[in-house]
Amino acid sequence: MIRMILTDLDHTLLRQDGTVSERTLRTLAECRAKGIRFAIATARYWIGAEKYIHQLQPDYEITTDGTLVHSGEKCIYSSSFSVPDTNRIVQELLQAVPGAEITVACGKTVYWNSLHIAESEKLHKAVYCDYSDPLEVRANKIVAELQEEAVAREIAEKTNCRLQCYRGEKWYAFLPADTGKTVAIRAVAGAEWIPLKNIAAFGDDRNDLEMLEMCGEGIAVANAVPEVLEAADEITLSNEEDGVAAWLEEHILQA
Repeated sequence: MIRMILTDLDHTLLRQDGTVSERTLRTLAECRAKGIRFAIATARYWIGAEKYIHQLQPDYEITTDGTLVHSGEKCIYSSSFSVPDTNRIVQELLQAVPGAEITVACGKTVYWNSLHIAESEKLHKAVYCDYSDPLEVRANKIVAELQEEAVAREIAEKTNCRLQCYRGEKWYAFLPADTGKTVAIRAVAGAEWIPLKNIAAFGDDRNDLEMLEMCGEGIAVANAVPEVLEAADEITLSNEEDGVAAWLEEHILQA
């Protein structure tokens, strides 16, 4: 029996234009009326997911690649670097690629050395920082735009970070070791006393692999990357075809 729905946002629950369909909203509402809990699990920073959080009203928000979990206004889990390690990683990135764009997330605050913050759809609420002075925060996640994955991997190994890559992008995320979506999911499942076998998880990208493998039902949308399609227990329709809603309708609402 499914007691919790857990889904990624981009390329999974969201359509390609970044919207949530009326069908998806209706289906989620009907599932929740049955007492099923609902959580999002996204690589987005909290401020990048904020509008969807307001729209979807999830019971839990797993954001920032699993290094943060909120339930309403309450933070129930946070994994972060120390202040010295935060600054060390930023400086290693700047030394390797002078002028690289870097974002540093600390809770719901994101620092960014871009001159185009106001133009960003996801990060228009970020705080400008050129990193000329040391930061006094513990970063949950540090992301840099790099042209070569080899550079990212070298810095991750040197600073003992977990490296996260994203489909079709040159942005690389540096996370505390032994963290990620799976750790956050265990925190959420524990808070609700829900066994992992009673969770249905939906995803599309490599950072969703462990999430789909650990939950009782791991479902890939049809537009997922090949590794996710191969690892999933089931494959539903694409995000453009409301694949998450289609699976929930068949396996929960019509069951």
